[in-house]
Amino acid sequence: MTIRQLKLPDVFLLKSKGFADTRGLFFESFEQATLSEALGRPFSAVQSNFSVSRRGTLRGIHGARGSAGQAKVVSCVRGSVIDIIVDLRVGSPTFGTYELLWLDSRSLTSVYIGEGLGHSFLALTDDTCMHYCCSTSYVADDVFSVNALDKTLALPWGLTEKPVMSDNDLAAPPLDQALAEGLLPTYEECLAIHRKAS
Repeated sequence: MTIRQLKLPDVFLLKSKGFADTRGLFFESFEQATLSEALGRPFSAVQSNFSVSRRGTLRGIHGARGSAGQAKVVSCVRGSVIDIIVDLRVGSPTFGTYELLWLDSRSLTSVYIGEGLGHSFLALTDDTCMHYCCSTSYVADDVFSVNALDKTLALPWGLTEKPVMSDNDLAAPPLDQALAEGLLPTYEECLAIHRKAS
């Protein structure tokens, strides 16, 4: 497996070699020691989640705040997506900027998303399945959302039709409102999580 940091801090692309034979394919989405070495701090997964989406479904932008935060390794195990990670850590030098990736079930690629970053994706195929390995368990009060269609962020979804979105995602505040209402994590909080883990 190769791991490289992308332009957005605390976002890493994990590329697996994969092993194919007459039965099909096997690959690692991540390996704890290798990923922890690349991060410079430990990463342990304590919860595993899946989402299944029809074509045109737009999920997010979602993230977690709190003293433990939540980092995750995300893989597309069926179908394909446009995957966007947004820096929503107040005070970060890259606040409001994003990383765009194309993930699909054939690329053998996963993405590590650090604490405080927002995650969103658009399903490009029916029955798209995403897998998340999370560093902390789900805590409803720690979850924050920002509207993925916020004009200030102007994320390049390339939409040609109205996306399928949950009521919660449709009602999520734009970035300016989330910032004004103190809904977002701070960069210093996230750095403190890193220092504690190191």
